Amino acid sequence: MSYPILTAQVRFEQDIVQVRQKARQIAAGLGFDSQAQTRIATAVSEIARNAFKYAGGGKVEFIVEGESPQIFRTRISDTGPGIADLAVVLSPNFRSQTGAGLGLAAAKRLMHEVEIDSAPDRGTAVQLIKHFSKHMPTLSAIELNQLVDKLTRQIPEDPYAEIQQQNQELLRTLEELRQRQEELVQLNQQLEDTNRGVLALYAELNDKAESLRREGQLKTSFLSNMSHEFRTPLTVILLLSELLLNRLDGELSAEQEKQVNYIHKSAESLAELVNDSLDLAKVEAGKLTIRVADFEVEDLFSALRGMMRPLLPQNSAVTLIFEAPLELPTLTTDEGKVSQILRNLISNALKFTEAGEVRVAAEIGDGETVTFSVADTGIGISPADQRRIFEEFVQLENPLQKGIKGTGLGLSLCKKLAEFLGGSIDITSSPGVGSTFFVKLPIVYAPDEENSLEMSAAKGNEIPLANANSPSSIDFRF
Repeated sequence: MSYPILTAQVRFEQDIVQVRQKARQIAAGLGFDSQAQTRIATAVSEIARNAFKYAGGGKVEFIVEGESPQIFRTRISDTGPGIADLAVVLSPNFRSQTGAGLGLAAAKRLMHEVEIDSAPDRGTAVQLIKHFSKHMPTLSAIELNQLVDKLTRQIPEDPYAEIQQQNQELLRTLEELRQRQEELVQLNQQLEDTNRGVLALYAELNDKAESLRREGQLKTSFLSNMSHEFRTPLTVILLLSELLLNRLDGELSAEQEKQVNYIHKSAESLAELVNDSLDLAKVEAGKLTIRVADFEVEDLFSALRGMMRPLLPQNSAVTLIFEAPLELPTLTTDEGKVSQILRNLISNALKFTEAGEVRVAAEIGDGETVTFSVADTGIGISPADQRRIFEEFVQLENPLQKGIKGTGLGLSLCKKLAEFLGGSIDITSSPGVGSTFFVKLPIVYAPDEENSLEMSAAKGNEIPLANANSPSSIDFRF
């Protein structure tokens, strides 16, 4: 549906003011709010002024189109010289030296759509389109007829009244701009305050990070030095207690043998704690030595089987099973570190499994990786504790735990060693059912790029990991 509302001619400059008045009155009659009325009236007057200035006059047509939704279209046409470089005038980067094109730019900002048809010596037709909002009612033909009748009977207002209306609109706009400027100043002040707070927070975080880094270095240095110093007297205690237990210095009474056994077991527990602490300190300090070598998983399992079977007492209700690896490639990584991870996991599984089995397996994974698994039928671990067990010195409360000595460092060391080799460790477990630990490692060990280490294919080649504070790798063991 297309319904013409009014047609007006622009022959004299005062006609521009009257066209602006009509545009405002029609917009008000159609139901547009005051802000939209001002936008429509301003856009129409700007294009009408262009027609008068560059073509000596023109025709203005006000039309309502569509049914749902409706649009208000104003068509302003002239028979002037037209616009030679329309594409240039409409470009965003156009800068007018004479004022030409400024009215079009203003109209495009004020209206929803602006359509322009122009060519040299054919005149120009500009169509200004404003969409009805969702809250405006759809006007029927009867209602539009009533609006036309009202406009026909309406006495034209004094042009000076329109100028006064424009001045009032300008004053309202300036007041709105002033309020927005004040709001902008307040927002900028709030932003500056926030920025200062953020900078202060960053400075505090940097200080705390530096403090934590120094504390970490001190802790690592303390663990390294103390662990290294403890090992000599511990070794002496172990050797002397073994000499006494082997009767190399004479017979012992039953009570003496009992006390020497206490000494030997306590020294063994302390030695385990020292060894784990030293390994953790070396990992955190970046001074762990990686010995890359080619080896077969079958050979690794064979060695582990020989080392771990003595941990099972005679007539034990637990069976230690090593599944034969199938179609696994040769691994190129640190066999000793892999063995150390699996030894810790198997040892824990044997400690906390009273009956059933501990099963060790390996299978090819995705992305050039191999996954080792250690599954048991032991006490299991609750979901709430499955992350905590990888923290240092964490030992879970359990009746079986009371009879088992441990350092609480084994799983933490396994996690860090796995990550050091470029892999990860995970667990699935259910209380009373058992646990399965998964160790995912790359088939070929690749050092971090920042370390810039060169790998050799030669079996047993040592690769000391670079450290920012140490020019060389240090191995504290003897």
